[in-house]
Amino acid sequence: MCPVSVKSFAKINLGLLITSKRSDGYHMLETVFAPIDWCDTIEFSHSDTLSMCCTDSALPVDENNLCMRAAKALQESAGCSAGVSITLDKRIPFGAGLGGGSSDAATVLRTLNEFWNVRASLADLHALAVRLGADVPYFLEMTGLAFARGIGDELEDLSLRLPFHIVTVFPEEHISTVWAYKHFYPRFERTPPDLKQLVMALCLEGERSCLGAFENDFEPAVFDHYPGVKKVKQDLLDSGSFYASLSGSGSAVFGFFDKREDADGALMKMRQQRFRTSITAPGFSMEQ
Repeated sequence: MCPVSVKSFAKINLGLLITSKRSDGYHMLETVFAPIDWCDTIEFSHSDTLSMCCTDSALPVDENNLCMRAAKALQESAGCSAGVSITLDKRIPFGAGLGGGSSDAATVLRTLNEFWNVRASLADLHALAVRLGADVPYFLEMTGLAFARGIGDELEDLSLRLPFHIVTVFPEEHISTVWAYKHFYPRFERTPPDLKQLVMALCLEGERSCLGAFENDFEPAVFDHYPGVKKVKQDLLDSGSFYASLSGSGSAVFGFFDKREDADGALMKMRQQRFRTSITAPGFSMEQ
């Protein structure tokens, strides 16, 4: 069988509202996931055993890596003994709030389901995805904007695309999700805005007055502990972005721009500071 090469795209969160904490310790949230044009590439090659290598030596290539965990989960679920050699060309920064590991895990599930001729249903793959991570179902099942609630795994396809240029910046700070949940400032008494209706008004009617409602509850604590991340947001706004925010638990920050030349200017300023960046065109989706 010929090697198969697949792109795994990142996401940003347009609004991230932490609404409560369950008795088991998990937090409930509401957010809008949006894809961006920043991706890893995973190559799958025939092998008698299950193995992995990665271009980023800082990442594990054993079962501590979500790719390997996803492959083993599918093996066990399907009673499959086939092997595969996985090569991960890692471009999405980790500890950035961009969902890179979750996206990679979803790509492994979806691709090996065909590569091994497992033919598991989407419902079966979803069950495996939820066990791997809260963001994994989004990357497995969606290509554009999606409204998420619960722990992030209850998804509604909004059939929308963001009509803006998006500049995403990684300020070279790795922030763990565990740290973010430990340090964020709870606002459980708040009545959350209807993010689903607001993003529909934004994308379909151009209603920008709603953008202030798209808050990220991790942002205040992250900015207090990592002032360099806060500065990146301000730099994007100073460069012409009409909305900027932390993505996920950080440290990546993104900004929306009307004009490509303003987005390119912001990109250049960020790269001069040696930050890793990406730019996403209006209407982008993860369809391949």
